[in-house]
Amino acid sequence: MSFVVYLSGEIHTAWRDEIEAGAHAHDLDVVFTSAVTEHAASDAAGDHLGEEPNPFWRDHKSAKVNAIRTKTLIESCDLAVVRFGDKYKQWNAAFDAGCCAALGRPYVTLHDEALIHPLKEVDGAALAWATTTDQVVEILKYVTTS
Repeated sequence: MSFVVYLSGEIHTAWRDEIEAGAHAHDLDVVFTSAVTEHAASDAAGDHLGEEPNPFWRDHKSAKVNAIRTKTLIESCDLAVVRFGDKYKQWNAAFDAGCCAALGRPYVTLHDEALIHPLKEVDGAALAWATTTDQVVEILKYVTTS
């Protein structure tokens, strides 16, 4: 049986690829899922429902369409990894972490030390805090093979 890991958060670096490559290198039976990581596609997820001249309503529609995917994937994962980068605020990642906490889904945060204070509540509900993708891979090795 495969261990399902939902990868949430920052979309501007290759952290997802690094974790997937590390899991593959250790031959871990892990399936990775994620939200749509192409920014433009995510922003346009609701555009097929009709043109919206007001950006609030365009975002509202797209957020709801995106939520179909993220809600389903979070509810079906065994573990979520929630990445916070230093360049942009990842409000969606914080929301995903809150959903995991509310649903009782275990999650690991991935961020550097500069974000300890702003993420204290998010980290407080996490089962681990990692600063590198290698640390996440080590957690996956432990929970899937030990």
